Amino acid sequence: MNSNASTFELTIIVPVFNEEENLERVKQEFDSYLSKSSYQSKVLFVNDGSSDCSQMLIESICKYSKQYNYLQLSKNMGLSAAIKAGIDASDTPFIGYIDSDLQTTPFDFDLLMEYRHDYALVTGVRQNRKDSFVKNMSSKIANGFRRYMTKDTAEDTGCPLKIMKSEYAKKIPFFTGMHRFIPALIMLQDGAIKQVPVQHFPRIAGEAKYHLFNRMIGPFKDCFAYRWMKKRYINYEITNQG
Repeated sequence: MNSNASTFELTIIVPVFNEEENLERVKQEFDSYLSKSSYQSKVLFVNDGSSDCSQMLIESICKYSKQYNYLQLSKNMGLSAAIKAGIDASDTPFIGYIDSDLQTTPFDFDLLMEYRHDYALVTGVRQNRKDSFVKNMSSKIANGFRRYMTKDTAEDTGCPLKIMKSEYAKKIPFFTGMHRFIPALIMLQDGAIKQVPVQHFPRIAGEAKYHLFNRMIGPFKDCFAYRWMKKRYINYEITNQG
């Protein structure tokens, strides 16, 4: 990353996988948000092995301003890997995450940032969701099963609008499906979470990367992986160093 970390308070991770149809809108939305927000933020695109023109568009966007940077993964590794790569590369006190489909808006980061000092994680809860019946129903079932298995209390863990304190984010254990368990993984570190209602919009361009099978089967299997890890998780705190 080529910007001065001391200038910025928040790094916003934007995972990208074959979103060439959305990236111009993403730039326009972030240009507007960054110019109006009262918080100093920068954007980190993580290209998760796109096979379309996404990388070319990302590089063009990042030449435009020091508030835009990117990582390019060598191949498609999945959403969890893209988020983890972004977390590892971030150098600001707070780390945010939003999807590149713009079904949520970066302007709602300002709502979340109000609580940033008091909570390890501030996560959005999508209001009046603009998804299909099948997508909404599968998400509701998956969320209910996940809450039963993890006891994380999060109403909408799939909401792609989150802010984390960096010291908590960087200690999140990495595994496939990690992104579905961010509230639970923050709570494993004894971090408090805050849920804030946010706007939700229909997808205008591009195609959804998840369907009924991977929206249901993947989370179901990952819940058992999380339960296994939770029993073996070690949370330590350093009290002194010489």
